[in-house]
Amino acid sequence: MNIMGIDIGTTSVSIVLIEKESGNLIARETAEHRSFLTGGTPEEKIQDPERIYKITKEKTEALIRIYGIPSGIGLTGQMHGMLYVDEEGNAVSPLYTWQDGSGDKLLDSGRSSVQILKEAAGAVSAGYGLATHYYLQKKGRIPRDAKKMTTISDYVGMKLCGRTEPVIGMDMASSWGCFDLEKKEFMYDALKEAGTDISFLPKIRTEHFITGETAEGIPVMGAIGDNQASFFGSVDDLYDTVLINIGTGSQVTFASENYTACNGNLELRPCMKDSYILAGSSLCGGRAYAMLEQFYREVSGRGGGDHYKIMYEQASDFIEQYGVDAAWKVKTTFSGTRSDPGKRGEVAGISTENFHPGALTAGVIIGILDELHQYYIEMCELTGRKAHRLAGAGNGLRKNPLMQKLAEEMFGLRIEIPPYEEEAACGAVRCMKSLCDKSFLF
Repeated sequence: MNIMGIDIGTTSVSIVLIEKESGNLIARETAEHRSFLTGGTPEEKIQDPERIYKITKEKTEALIRIYGIPSGIGLTGQMHGMLYVDEEGNAVSPLYTWQDGSGDKLLDSGRSSVQILKEAAGAVSAGYGLATHYYLQKKGRIPRDAKKMTTISDYVGMKLCGRTEPVIGMDMASSWGCFDLEKKEFMYDALKEAGTDISFLPKIRTEHFITGETAEGIPVMGAIGDNQASFFGSVDDLYDTVLINIGTGSQVTFASENYTACNGNLELRPCMKDSYILAGSSLCGGRAYAMLEQFYREVSGRGGGDHYKIMYEQASDFIEQYGVDAAWKVKTTFSGTRSDPGKRGEVAGISTENFHPGALTAGVIIGILDELHQYYIEMCELTGRKAHRLAGAGNGLRKNPLMQKLAEEMFGLRIEIPPYEEEAACGAVRCMKSLCDKSFLF
């Protein structure tokens, strides 16, 4: 029998079919959903949830027609974002993604949603569901027929199973912010005291769970966070491996068997029952490399094609000739950080000897990795231990051997790249399998 894994990403939907016993990949399908909508303000980063569901359903049904009905469907997807549904379980708002900046906009009180909620209920940032919800509430922009909030992947699960009321797992719930991991619930009292309408919050399940069945009788797992899913799908030893994931954004992940209080740029997130992962997320991350490619494209005056091949060759040649230390010193915090949204990137270390495009490109790659490495150092200090294995995921890393080489040098470990590109979807399969047979790994 096969198990299907679905990953609802920021730009695409990835689906895999994996043979349950052997763990072999049977089929894969990735499609860009092109669901971004034009927001009312520059800060709004919103998507069409119905388009995402429609594409997911079409691709899922196409695979089932070819390979037959799977024994289960595992779900994962982009974290932090939220949308509203009515009492029939239909979307009545756009999806406000993790990139949405409304939470940093000043309200009539002269403070932002993030400032108010952070003071009242702890960790929250712009793009987190509760910061967005608070902003929309105070601006009178919650749809009149809205009844509950949910995530995009849980919404897809609801629709696949014909459910009308959302239920979300603890890892998705905690990604909205203002969540007490020790009590495994939202900080309801603090949220109410801050003036948050908590009636929109869905029910929480504290363990991985089956949310329902499709019309064909296929059990569907409640969605897990894409960070957790990528971790499950990329590592073989959960507690001895550090994972760096570089795609549109970038993250570093390290498991912790114990509850560990942290703040600033690190987050403690649920992993499995009574275990956690520490996550450090760059707000720009892999996008910095894409921004540099666009910069070179503008300089050349050519709108078509891409410059990634040239960038790679120039950076590799520069490092071979001059060494890593000669690269420009680039801080790729172009979108700020979780703890300091106003922080911006920096470029330094430019001289007449290293004034080459390859030095800039190499500097950006090193800057992306260095931000993650600094988070990892903090994780080691918090947990009192170091990883002995390094795993790498995400297309930004997978398709860039130079970035892999520099990561190995920086972390002092040989990097292991998973065999399948759809790490999060594969992780959702692993989690679904664990619900079926109570084991975790294939």
